[in-house]
Amino acid sequence: MSPDRPAGVRRRTFLGAGAAFGLAAPLAGAGALTASADERTSALRGRHAGSVRSALAFLGGVTDAYRTTGPRLAQSYQDASGLTDIAFVYDNALTVIALLAGGDVKHARAIGDALLYAQANDETLTDRRLRQAYHADTFVVGDGTRTWAHSGYEFGLVGTAVGDMAWSGIALAHLAHRTGVKAYLDGTVAIGRWIQQNTYSTTGLGGYTFGETAGLEGHKSSEHNIDLTAYFRLLARLTGDTVWRDRADHAWAFVERVWNADDGFFWTGSDDGATVNTKATQLPLDVQTWSWLAVRDRRHAEALDWARTNLASTDTPLRANSALTGRQTAHGVVFASGSLVTDTGARIGGQDYNPKPDDGAVWFEGTGQLAIALRDRSAAGDADRAEDLLEQLRWAQNRLGQGQTFGTKRVEGGIVAASSPMDTGFGFGYYPNLHIAATSWYVFAATTTNPYRFF
Repeated sequence: MSPDRPAGVRRRTFLGAGAAFGLAAPLAGAGALTASADERTSALRGRHAGSVRSALAFLGGVTDAYRTTGPRLAQSYQDASGLTDIAFVYDNALTVIALLAGGDVKHARAIGDALLYAQANDETLTDRRLRQAYHADTFVVGDGTRTWAHSGYEFGLVGTAVGDMAWSGIALAHLAHRTGVKAYLDGTVAIGRWIQQNTYSTTGLGGYTFGETAGLEGHKSSEHNIDLTAYFRLLARLTGDTVWRDRADHAWAFVERVWNADDGFFWTGSDDGATVNTKATQLPLDVQTWSWLAVRDRRHAEALDWARTNLASTDTPLRANSALTGRQTAHGVVFASGSLVTDTGARIGGQDYNPKPDDGAVWFEGTGQLAIALRDRSAAGDADRAEDLLEQLRWAQNRLGQGQTFGTKRVEGGIVAASSPMDTGFGFGYYPNLHIAATSWYVFAATTTNPYRFF
C-alpha cells in the first residue's frame, strides 16, 4: 500500500567546524573502531539474535542503498512511501545507535560523518544546526566550485526542531563515546550549544522551546525536553562539564510540570509555552515511554502502564481500511490517543482513507519503544509483556513490507512503520512502509539497549 503524498512526518513538525567528508581524526591515544563478527555477535542476546541480525543487515543495506563509501544518510521510508529519498535526521540518529548496539561501527560512522558534514556544509545555514531532513540520494551536491549538504526542501529551508537536534546530538555522543573520535565530540557539543543559546526559556513553564520551525517557535514539547534531559546528561559525562547536568535538570523540570498525577501520564506539552496542552486527543505514547528511559523515575513509572493499557490496539483484516489480509492479526500500541478516536470523514495527511473510530492500526515504532521501556523497568510482569510485543515485531518483520525497495534495491529484514494506515491525531499519519526508525526501536528492544544511555 503506497500513499501518494508524504507519510510518516514526525510530530516534531506538527506538534502543538565539522569533519570534512568523514575524515575525522581520532582523539590522541584512541583508535577508530571497526565492526567485527565477534562484536556483532556479542551485542546480540538470546533467541532474538537471528532476527536482530536481519534487522541490522536491513539498516546497513539501506545506508548503502545509494552509495557504499563516504558520508551518507539512510532513506527513512521505502521508495513508494511518497517521501522519495528523504532521510529524516531523527531516523538516522536512531539508526546510528542501533548499528552501534549491533557492533556495526562502520555503517554507524558513515551516518555520523554525514551529520558532521551537514553541520559544516549546509547549503545556507552556517550555525552548525541540522535541518529536519536531507535527501539520501543527492545528499552532497555542488555547482562546480563547492559542495554542500542538500536538504529536504519539502520540510522548509530552515526548519529545525529541538527533538531532531537532540537525537542527532545523542547519536554523535554515542559515536564519540564508542570511538574516541574528537570530531564527533565537537559535533555533539556544537549541537548542545545551539540548543542552549536558541531555545532555553525561563518564562511560562520553563524548559526549552520547539526550535526554528515556522509557527512553532514558542511551543514547548514534553518529548523534546525529555530528549534534552538525556542528551545533556550524556554531554556532562563526555565533557566533564557539570553545566550540562544543570541544563538537563532545567529540561526535566519542564517535564515534571506536565505530569498528570491524577491519571498517571505526561501531557504532550504546551502550545504557548505557558499553558499545558490538555487535549484528550493529543496524549502521545512516546512521552510516556521516553520519560522512563531518560530518567527511570519510579514516581512516574505508572506512565508505562497508562500507555500499555490506554493506547493498546489490535489490527485485523475486518477493521475498516486495514492493510492486513487473510488470518493476519497484529496487536501493540498506537501513536497517541487521537489514533483511537479519529474522524472517518477526515483524510490522513492527504490520503483518502482513515481508520475506524475506537480501533486503530498498530504503530510498530511505538510498540518497540514500549517493549524496551518495559524491559528496562523490569517490574512484575514486564518481561512477559515485553516479550509479547517483541513477538509482534518479529511477526511484522517476517510478514509485512515484502518487496519494498530503497533506491530501487530490495532490502530485507526491516519493520514497517504501522500495520495499516493510522491517524496520529496530530495532523499526519503512519503507513505500512518499511521504516528505519521502527526497525531501530526493535533492535533496542531485542538487545535491551536504552538509546538514552551509553552502553
